[in-house]
Amino acid sequence: MHSKKLAVVGVATVAALAAPAAASASSPAKTVTVTVMGTSDLHGNTLNWDYFKNAEFTDSRNNDVGLAKVSTLVNQVRAERGADRTLLFDSGDTIQGTPLAYYYAKVEPVHETGKLHPMARAMNAIGYDAVTLGNHEFNYGLPLLATWVKQMKAPVLGANAVHARSGLPAYRPFTIKTMKVRGDKPIRVGVLGLTNPGVAIWDKANVEGRLRFTDLVATAKKWVPVIRGLGADVVVVTAHAGDNGMSSYGGDLPIENASALVAEQVPGVDAVLFGHAHNEVPEKFVTNKVTGEQVLLSEPGKWGQRLSVLDFRLAKKRGKWTVVGKSATLLNTNTVAEDPKIVALMKEQHETTVKYVNTVVAQSKEQLSAAESPYKDTAIVDYIQKVQAETVAEALEGTADASLPVLSIAAPFSRTAVFPAGPVSVRDMAGLYVYDNTLMAVKLTGAQLKEYLEYSAKYFNQIAPGAPVDPAALTNAGGTPDYNYDQLAGVTYDVDVAKPAGQRITGLSHQGRPVTDDQQFVVAVNNYRQSGGGGFPHITTAPVVYNAQVEIRQALIDHAAATGTIDPADFAEVNWRLTRDGVPLF
Repeated sequence: MHSKKLAVVGVATVAALAAPAAASASSPAKTVTVTVMGTSDLHGNTLNWDYFKNAEFTDSRNNDVGLAKVSTLVNQVRAERGADRTLLFDSGDTIQGTPLAYYYAKVEPVHETGKLHPMARAMNAIGYDAVTLGNHEFNYGLPLLATWVKQMKAPVLGANAVHARSGLPAYRPFTIKTMKVRGDKPIRVGVLGLTNPGVAIWDKANVEGRLRFTDLVATAKKWVPVIRGLGADVVVVTAHAGDNGMSSYGGDLPIENASALVAEQVPGVDAVLFGHAHNEVPEKFVTNKVTGEQVLLSEPGKWGQRLSVLDFRLAKKRGKWTVVGKSATLLNTNTVAEDPKIVALMKEQHETTVKYVNTVVAQSKEQLSAAESPYKDTAIVDYIQKVQAETVAEALEGTADASLPVLSIAAPFSRTAVFPAGPVSVRDMAGLYVYDNTLMAVKLTGAQLKEYLEYSAKYFNQIAPGAPVDPAALTNAGGTPDYNYDQLAGVTYDVDVAKPAGQRITGLSHQGRPVTDDQQFVVAVNNYRQSGGGGFPHITTAPVVYNAQVEIRQALIDHAAATGTIDPADFAEVNWRLTRDGVPLF
């Protein structure tokens, strides 16, 4: 363990020391190296712990997670480079993603109890210099977000999150950090924070009419000259946006993954520390189209598995500090032990969460697994469908829509989810329904349902007649994730994977009769899908008949607790199946 640690940290040190040597022939004698460390997409991970498995986190690549590990690496870099020459930034998605984050947002919400949010506690102790808003910061509403922002010692940035009416920044756009240089003028590092425009769709209920999210490139063009004008020698953009220039939400909003576009199109940016895509990008250079300068990009993966380390070498030119060299690398948190200081700080909130997730809510008559749920109708996903449909049907009693059939949409979020035979706990429920979605219901026609299902069925690869059926090669066509394969309960239908996408749905029936084009249905659906996530047809424009902000995971927990028993005989029904030229695949 120890030798591996030295090897990885050593690479960063060699890179940092080699860079000045390479440029020594032309550069002035006196150079100063400034180091920016970066995390992103921490998603509520403070300790190296998997709350769903009730054990230390591990995966097939032996990754570790959490801020306690990050802290150890940060301390090492500060010791190596000098704490007065290092800064620590984060590029967003901080306060959502684990049961720990959920607990202090929904069970004991910090904006109501006044307790310190676990992520504020850990990040304050580590000593972050600036943190940028991610899209998931808005999941729990603006009051909780405001509390966390206030609790953070580091400025929380989001230049392109503006007040809906005035267009003025709703959060701090940037901050400038000053580093003293002995016998010389100080070095000033400016950091501009940019968040994701998709918030307008994904958290519509929380931000509509209150906040707007402007284009990342346009916003950077506005603020970078301001930061330079205030004397910044180095400008880093921390962006909660991937680097492929594409969007997952269609064309009505500014580009989602605009990090490389900012590097390309905005003069005066030295580097972009980015996130959102959960990828590992140690070091990437993009040429700025205006200046011809090389802009450095780095993305540190997710959950505190990596730490980006960006080195900027500065020299005096015409009396000004100027960047004359830059490089970046990633450090792996699995090479170090957790910082005992952070572990001790998190102990109480961690133990509270462990106790909460292990609370038993019901007994299951048999083991239910989600392993085959992407390509078979499984009882465990049917449980989600049952709870969603019942919750909506009860709410519609006595309304004009009470006579309409209630259908339900759910997707296979996790292939590893299991309800064990016997006691089922909160963490079993949370392992099945991993997102903090709320329940909605809309009205769709039979024709719209058919188009919706056709769109969903593009998730499958086309299988030639007679070809062997390999479940692993059947799904995720075109990179479609499991959570974008919607299954519909309350009707029966087949998905013919021998046919091309768009021509796969056959036999769509309701209570034994073919569904007609003009037939009306109420459809229970989560807020992510209804607001446009995944780009499904008709769902965003359909009339909304139910939106009580009920969290689906909590509805599952409440239903299980109320009945005390989970018995597939009460809800399991195979209402869809995969076929090939009309013959069932399984």
